[in-house]
Amino acid sequence: MARIEFDTLLDAGVHFGHLRRKWNPNMAPYIFAEKKGIHIIDLNKTAVKLEEAANAMRQITRSGKKVLFVATKKQAKDIVTAKVKPTGMPYVTERWSGGMLTNFGTIRRAIKKMSNIDRMKVDGTFENMSKRERLQVSRQREKMEKNLGSIADLTRLPSALFIVDIVKEHIALAEARKLGIPTFAMVDTNSDPSLVDFPIPANDDATKSIELIVDTMIAAILEGTEERKRDKDSGTASPDEDTDEEGEEAVAEKPARKPAARKAAGEKPATDEKPATTEPGAEAPAATEASVKEEVTAEAGNADADPEAQGEEPQA
Repeated sequence: MARIEFDTLLDAGVHFGHLRRKWNPNMAPYIFAEKKGIHIIDLNKTAVKLEEAANAMRQITRSGKKVLFVATKKQAKDIVTAKVKPTGMPYVTERWSGGMLTNFGTIRRAIKKMSNIDRMKVDGTFENMSKRERLQVSRQREKMEKNLGSIADLTRLPSALFIVDIVKEHIALAEARKLGIPTFAMVDTNSDPSLVDFPIPANDDATKSIELIVDTMIAAILEGTEERKRDKDSGTASPDEDTDEEGEEAVAEKPARKPAARKAAGEKPATDEKPATTEPGAEAPAATEASVKEEVTAEAGNADADPEAQGEEPQA
């Protein structure tokens, strides 16, 4: 990709940082000067880092992998939604649910529950419910759609994260680092760039600055997608990550507790326990309509009965 021009970055206000008293010392290499108590970001270094991040993003999408965009702050959520949605990449703009990556199996089950509710509306089960039950299930479906609808097509952990403002999205960054997922991020003068694999020093509060950086990342993704199509035509492309033989079942599982942890918790160590195994190709029996209905309505009823369930879930 061609390097973004200095004047383009300047016009978008990418160089404006935070007040001096809010700065992070690790950002010192990317700060050009201080004017009227505000740090000014070195746009020459921003251009270099932006080009480096764009090239890495292009290589990731060229291999058929998914990049998760995270931007829940008011200035960025509408921009990310409008720019990322046409590319087919997953994004989170409402709120980051704690454990969205480290407890990905539970998130996938919640997404499947959304599919079960949609199926109930089609096969007539929804019409056989009482008015109160339909209202409860509809509210539950709307809440899940708001928080998880944009990642419904994410069948496995993403191969990379792009974050706007790592200070606000510190939980997402911590989960990605714990799982070893590469991270791309806009880092302002109050951020720690050492926590990010591909930091882009830039103003993460101005809409023009955010839009310019996101546009550059989207252009890299589209370029990588086009290169992948050419590779497929020539027969040299690798299999898509989300369409391989493992499919939806390739989700992150919770690691087993270590013997020391089990002993400290007062649990007896398992000696003769054998893990349950299933024959290759065996599938779990499909849930009946009645069981699906009972599960959905029961959880919806519990949510209405418990006032605390209506609030925000605590972030991990």
